[in-house]
Amino acid sequence: MIDVGINRVTRDGKPQLVGDVAFAEAAHAGAITPVPGGVGPMTIACLLSNTLTAFRRSLQA
Repeated sequence: MIDVGINRVTRDGKPQLVGDVAFAEAAHAGAITPVPGGVGPMTIACLLSNTLTAFRRSLQA
């Protein structure tokens, strides 16, 4: 299960980042990505790659 959601909640008076996956309902999944630190780095890498691709294409136009 890929958890791309991120929410800030307060537990025991301390702020904490959590995802959108309900672990009890998703218990049958083989794996669940962690939050934070799961898909965020991949998202940033893909955005940078797409930005470079768009820039290169703009030079050819």
